[in-house]
Formats: sequence, C-alpha cells, structure tokens
Amino acid sequence: MFALVDCNNFYASCERAFNPALRKHPVIVLSNNDGCIIARSEEAKALGIQMGSPEFKCRRLLQKHNVTVFSSNYALYGDMSSRVMTTLAALAPDIEIYSIDEAFLDMSGFTRFDLNDYALMMRKTVRMHTGIPVSVGIAPTKTLAKIANRIAKKNLDYHGVCVLKTSEEIKNALLQTKVEDIWGIGRQWSKLLQAKGIMTAADFADAPSSWVRKYLHIVGARIQAELNGKSCLQMELVRPAKQTICTSRSFGRNVTTEEELQQAVATFASKCAVKLRRENSLASMLTVFIATSPFDDSGHRYWGTRTASLPSATQDSITILKAAQTMLAGIFRDGNTYKKAGVIVSGIVPKESRNTTLSLFPEEESVLHEREDKLMVVMDSINQRYGRGAVRMASENSECWKPHQERLSPRYTTKWCDILEVRL
Repeated sequence: MFALVDCNNFYASCERAFNPALRKHPVIVLSNNDGCIIARSEEAKALGIQMGSPEFKCRRLLQKHNVTVFSSNYALYGDMSSRVMTTLAALAPDIEIYSIDEAFLDMSGFTRFDLNDYALMMRKTVRMHTGIPVSVGIAPTKTLAKIANRIAKKNLDYHGVCVLKTSEEIKNALLQTKVEDIWGIGRQWSKLLQAKGIMTAADFADAPSSWVRKYLHIVGARIQAELNGKSCLQMELVRPAKQTICTSRSFGRNVTTEEELQQAVATFASKCAVKLRRENSLASMLTVFIATSPFDDSGHRYWGTRTASLPSATQDSITILKAAQTMLAGIFRDGNTYKKAGVIVSGIVPKESRNTTLSLFPEEESVLHEREDKLMVVMDSINQRYGRGAVRMASENSECWKPHQERLSPRYTTKWCDILEVRL
C-alpha cells in the first residue's frame, strides 16, 4: 500500500500558518515579479480566480473581495516543506519526496492498523507540528494513491482522507475520475483517449492493453496496470542525480547595459556552482541565455544563447563565473531592453569521477583542483554560518535587477530578524 500526502494550497497555507487572521479569508500568491497567480486558497477559488491569471487582470475582483495578495516567498516555502517532510518521515519507514508539497509513503507494513485512522492521525500531526493542512490518499499503487488523494481533497465528506482497499472502492474511484486527471496522462494523450471514447479512468483501465501499448507505449501500459491494481512504480528512496541545473530570473525592471547583465549572469552562475557542490557533482557544459520581453511589439525581440564545454568538469564558482561572462559578451546586443537571463550547467557527473579522468598533467591538475576545493569549502562554510551572500564574488549583484516583490512576507523561519515575537 502507498500513501500520497499532499499539502493543501501549499504556498497560501504557508502564509496563513504565521497569520491566523487569514484563515477563512481569500489568499493568493503571485509568481516572480508579482506577475501571475500561482496559488489560491479555497476561498479565492470560490471567487472564480483562475490559476495562472495575470494579477492586473484580476485587480478589481481582488479589491472588491478584499483578497490578501502575497509575493512568492520561496525561502519560507522551502523551509516549511522541509518541516512537513521531516514530520512525515517519522510516521512511515520509507518516504519519497515527490515535490515541494507532495510525498509518497510506504504503508506496506501497516496491515495491523486501521489505515483510515492512521491517515487521520498523520493529518493531525502535520497540522500540529507545522500548521499546514494536508490530504492523504492510500491505495495499492502510486497512481491509485494519486486518485485517492484527489478525491480526499475535492470531496469534503472524506475529511481529507481517502483509502482505496477493495475492488469496489477502486472501481467507484475510477468512475468518478476523468481521464485527463489521471497521473501521467497529459493533454495530448487525453485528447487521443477521448477521441477513442475513453472518458474516465475506469474506461482507460478496461481499454484493450494492446491498443494502449501501441499508442501510449510503455508509459501508458504502466499507468493502465497501476489503475488495475498492479504496482509498477516502486518507491524512489534515493533521488536520481540531476542531469542539468538552471538558475534564471525575470528582471523587475528593464535592463539595457552589459554591466547589469554581467552582474545578473555572475549571480546565476555562482548559484549554479553552489547547487553543484550541494549535489557533490561536477559540470562539463555551460549555457548562458538572455532575452528581451516576449510582449515587446517594437520589433526588437531577441533571444541570445550560447553553449560551450568547460576546460574540465568543475564545481568551482570562479571557473564557472568566468566562463559565463565570456559567453555573455558574445551574445549581448547593444540597444536591446532585456527582461530575463539565465545560466544552465549540464554534462553533470559525480565528483568522484574526477579521479578516473585521464590527463597529460595529472599532478598539476590535482593540485589545482585541491586548491579550488579548499577555497569553495571555506566560502560555503562562511555563508552557511553567517548567511547567504556573506562572502561572494565581487561581480555578483542583485540590487539593480532583482524582481518585484512588493508584497513579500517575512522569512519567519530562516531569518533571525523576521522571527515572530510573542510578548506575555
């Protein structure tokens, strides 16, 4: 048996956790630069506010119903996610963190428990420890657990918990699930299935397996098997190593000079290097891109990108930053107004593979890598102790291009000066 635990309206719930006055009050969270709506409380959904809508188009509606609006506070959301996952890890032997607000739990050893009661206890424990409401779906396969979780979240009669054990319970759940709502069935596949007359998950489960394998290939066949109670997707207890790492931002204002772009690209390159070190990995390829606004009607739209191999696989901030700035100089076009830039590292390999690479000058390279590693360890340890950015490259600077965050809430759990004060 698998359990899928999903945080309800996660970003909005994080904001509410530190402001109880917002409970039962409509809340939305905006994307970078306070652009589009990316999270809504149930009360905001009831007002007809659509996911992904630009904030300026909904402004009158938001003001009319006194909707509380927040800028994205990813530092807060990431830390709250960690607290939720730590709580869940203590309630089950194995956990697979699927996303920032979702996790699968292995419930195969809980046959002597009443799973519904145990799931209710899990909900209560997470709410008590973090203030975040969650929904729990339990079923024999991951795909069925996803369906169970959706039912638990959408149907108030389930009180946030849905357990699918018997064939009858599973059949009823499949009948009330649209084919486009099945985990792993995208927009194109759902159109294909609907054209075939397959409208519900029950229809898909009963479809000829040969037809499914022919048109939806092995992925579709696995989904169908999962819907029929045969587990094909096991717990991923160890997250696969990343193949690429990207850091990019849309700018809060127009950027026109190469100097400002250099500062942005330097910051992104440095962050990519930090992420590589956290992964204990090295990168051998680097991509830099810059872009004007896609809504620019002046005829000066531009997307510049360049990819190059690094001299050797590395995680050194200085090496990656120098290469990124050299590549930026080759794609920068004077006279354009830039709204976005980013850095991507790829060709990622484990750090241990460095010792197996053949070289004409192994001793010299070994000394160089050792010196780079020591410098990065010192820089990371200082930043970990005194806060991100305590030590950084001189070319890094986020003040001139940082995104709009006019409605940013405090970082209650990650910044000392933002910790709540309680006076008795």
